[in-house]
Amino acid sequence: MNTKHDKICIVIPTKDRPRKLRSVLQSLVSQTQKPYEVIIVDGSEKSTVDFLNDFNELRIKYLTLQPPSATRQRNFGIKSVSKDCNLIGLIDDDVALEERAIERMMAFWKTSDINVGGAAFNLMNHPEIYAEKFKSMRITEKLGLYSKTGGKVTAAGFHTLIGNVKRNEFVDWFSSGASVWKKHILESYAFDEWYTGYSYLEDLDFSYTVGKKYKLAVVADAGFFHYPASGGRGSGFEFGMKEVLNRLYFVKKHEELSVFKCFLALKIRQLISVWLFLKERKFYFLSRAFGNSVGFIKAIVQNR
Repeated sequence: MNTKHDKICIVIPTKDRPRKLRSVLQSLVSQTQKPYEVIIVDGSEKSTVDFLNDFNELRIKYLTLQPPSATRQRNFGIKSVSKDCNLIGLIDDDVALEERAIERMMAFWKTSDINVGGAAFNLMNHPEIYAEKFKSMRITEKLGLYSKTGGKVTAAGFHTLIGNVKRNEFVDWFSSGASVWKKHILESYAFDEWYTGYSYLEDLDFSYTVGKKYKLAVVADAGFFHYPASGGRGSGFEFGMKEVLNRLYFVKKHEELSVFKCFLALKIRQLISVWLFLKERKFYFLSRAFGNSVGFIKAIVQNR
């Protein structure tokens, strides 16, 4: 399908973070090319519409949804996009776009390959990578546990971080938190609502699924910054349990991936958390490792 890519709608899921929402809206107001419309899907118990009149330069559609989850809110917002839009951007509320990011993203789409289904903005403030030496070892890559190449999905179902690219790159996956898709892609594919709440790995699952049929690109000169809120993942225990259960769910869903290698990679990841606890004396890492153990037990019980 070859359509004219000249109008973009931005969908923003949010929950209980009015300051973050205000910040991302300010980022959109500051763009050299503003979106055609902005759809906010709010999962907060208390409405955050009181300051939206401060952003009259944007054509905002405000929606609420309960119970909240990133997957449900994105799917709901996508269904509400104007028929005039031919591109849909998915932007999280803890993101800030560089002022020419949308302009440059739209320029990419005007000349993109017909087989490109989605494109990600380029992360400018990439976080520290833990256990980088281990992840880049030849044996790790040979076993299919991890890869030193960014944007890959290994046989173990682990995704490698993309980082800050210097030129446009094609990848196996990318984060949906700062991305743009052809409208017909998001009308044909939906985010898996099995991933609830914080919805860890839902963007990996979605983009990897689409990437089996369409090309996925990262646009180098369309930059953004990610400012995650502290505690967004919940406690170390909660995240540790979720990272096991959600990773195994993802791997089992995609038959070409290996459950055995996934278990092995997760056990190694658990040991890394223990090592980080001993090195940095941060209880979060020990709690995360304990959450991993509970996740393994739950996964085994569920398979009986």
